[in-house]
Amino acid sequence: MNVLDIAGLSKSFGSRQVLTDVTLSVPENCVFGFVGRNGAGKTTTMKSIIGLLRPDGGEISVCGERVNYGSGRTNRFIGYLPDVPEFYGYMTAREYMSLCGRVAGMNTGEVRQRTDELLGLVGLSDEKHRIKGYSRGMKQRLGIAQALISRPRLLICDEPTSALDPVGRKEILDIIKDAGRQTSVFFSTHILTDVERICDRVAFLEGGTIALSGDIEEIRRKRGNTAVEIQPEHPSDAAVIAEQFASGEVREGCFVLKNASAQDAELLMQFLLGRHIPVIRFERKEPDLEDMFMEVIGA
Repeated sequence: MNVLDIAGLSKSFGSRQVLTDVTLSVPENCVFGFVGRNGAGKTTTMKSIIGLLRPDGGEISVCGERVNYGSGRTNRFIGYLPDVPEFYGYMTAREYMSLCGRVAGMNTGEVRQRTDELLGLVGLSDEKHRIKGYSRGMKQRLGIAQALISRPRLLICDEPTSALDPVGRKEILDIIKDAGRQTSVFFSTHILTDVERICDRVAFLEGGTIALSGDIEEIRRKRGNTAVEIQPEHPSDAAVIAEQFASGEVREGCFVLKNASAQDAELLMQFLLGRHIPVIRFERKEPDLEDMFMEVIGA
């Protein structure tokens, strides 16, 4: 069973069409990467999922129940982490978690147990300071804990790592990956390396629609765009190689041949040896998400 199904979702604001026929599914026990450039419509999609925006067309279902604008009924299945979570700064993490648990209708014993479990997960068990003194990364960690308190079937994270330093990003990604063992995660981002690190499946949102989606490893196999990149000792030699292999291109003093087979790599090596072209680096690069995304957006 899928925890999230979106079919034909469309949304416009005035004359600006933001989403057009967005269709995707998030299965159970999955960390799903939702990738798009800033302004691509990712947040609009997520606000539609939690019933805060009325779509112009299409249907959204969470755990088999249809989402209706303004109802909030399906939100009992959802935990939500906005890109900039807000808290009551005068509270401690435990006080805030207790408040969230009571709002969710949990009893005192359950709230205490779940708070201990989740603050341990996000590394805030021993934090006694008030939230107003927290760093951005600490607030993101607390945001994940509160989003998980009612054991949601679907955790939605809106750009959770976009404003964090490398250490903070690693901490949040590790937590989200761990959270994926408890629930399905819908992880919105424009940082492709984050998706490669923790996601099982991915969908690329471009031009208001889904340009490519599926299992990450399966997409890599299907696209098959292994490239060969050669950095000659003398940058001018990149153009010499390009004259012989016209399907390649010169980039910043390097020669790059996309969709290169093993035979292409062998021919390139023979050419370099035959012309005595000294090389600093000869690399076969497996396709990564950045390559695929740039291909999708035509960059």
